[in-house]
Amino acid sequence: MTLGGRERDLLLVRRPWASNERRVVLRGFWGRALIAVEPALCTAVFTALALGMIFKHIDGVEVFAPIFLLAAIAFAGYAVILMIQPVRALMQTFVPIYIVDGYIRYRRPDLNSEAHSNGYIGVLNEDRRQICEWAIYGKHPVVDAVLPALVEFTHFGGVHRIDGTSTGVLPTELTPLGIGTQSPERR
Repeated sequence: MTLGGRERDLLLVRRPWASNERRVVLRGFWGRALIAVEPALCTAVFTALALGMIFKHIDGVEVFAPIFLLAAIAFAGYAVILMIQPVRALMQTFVPIYIVDGYIRYRRPDLNSEAHSNGYIGVLNEDRRQICEWAIYGKHPVVDAVLPALVEFTHFGGVHRIDGTSTGVLPTELTPLGIGTQSPERR
């Protein structure tokens, strides 16, 4: 049985995000925002062109206005899609990081596993009751194991630290604006 959100908030030790942890997320947010500027500008340009075609009343040109409006909508949608994950991540920095002195559980995928998932990682309390579980992805198959550990995690982000060692979910440092951090070799 899994702990519910309210029960998790009442029973678990938690701490606020440290300023250096929040800074990493902010850098990623601003980096993605910088990338989203281009589709936002394209939205403005295509909207202006379409409105110009509609209100200038030049014969035959207003026929193309719907095409430009569709392009503006597509670029606006792209800008929004680019920002969904960074906004979610930034909002999660206002939710506490939970700390559990319990167990970390690894288990193999089952019939309900997500595509390309090679298993699950879960946090268990001292009574071995599951608190949270996340699908994991990797090249190596997961071996079923339950190990004692001091775990720091967030519901949204997963396991941040196991026995004080970072899992890489939240890097310790990010390049300015978070651009270029994931080169093809590191994927």
